[in-house]
Amino acid sequence: MSQNQALIAELKTESATTRKILLCVPSEKNDWKPHDHSMPLGRLATHIADLPGWITMVMNTAELDLATMDYKPYVAPSSEDLAAYFDGKVNEAVAALENSSDDNFDAMWTLRRGDHIMFAMPKKVVLRSMAFSHMYHHRGQLSVYLRLLDIAIPGMYGPSYDDTQAMKAAAAAQAN
Repeated sequence: MSQNQALIAELKTESATTRKILLCVPSEKNDWKPHDHSMPLGRLATHIADLPGWITMVMNTAELDLATMDYKPYVAPSSEDLAAYFDGKVNEAVAALENSSDDNFDAMWTLRRGDHIMFAMPKKVVLRSMAFSHMYHHRGQLSVYLRLLDIAIPGMYGPSYDDTQAMKAAAAAQAN
C-alpha cells in the first residue's frame, strides 16, 4: 500500500471517531474551561476541527511562516456546524493526500516565525506529529472536558462507559 493510501485509510477511520465527539460539544459552553491555564472548550473543539487542514497545507506547501500567516479561527454556532466544518477539512485533506506521490512525503517542510526556523522535517514526519498525533491528543483532551461537564462520551476504540450504560438501559427496558 502506498503512503498516501495508508494515511487516507487512517484519516477516514479516525475522523469518524473525531466527528462523533465533536457532535457532543455544546456550543453554549464554548467559553468553559476546566482550569485557568486550559484552552476554552470552543477553541479546543475548533482546533481539533482545523487539524486536518494541516495535512492539506503540508502536502501543498514547503513551509509555514507564523509571522506572516493570517489565521482567524472558525467559531461554530452549533456542534452540527462544527462537524460539517471538520468534514470539509477532512475532505480537503483526503484530496491532498490522493494527489501526493510518495516522493512528496519525503520532501522537507519547514515551520518558521520569520527568520527563526522552529523545525524542518520530511513531510511524512510532520503529518504524523503535527496533524495525526496532534488530533488524537486533543481529541482525548476534549473527552475529558466533556466528562467534566457530565456529557456522555461516545466510544472511540470500542464502547465507552456511556455506551455500555445506554446498552444496559435499553436491554432492561426491552426485558420489561
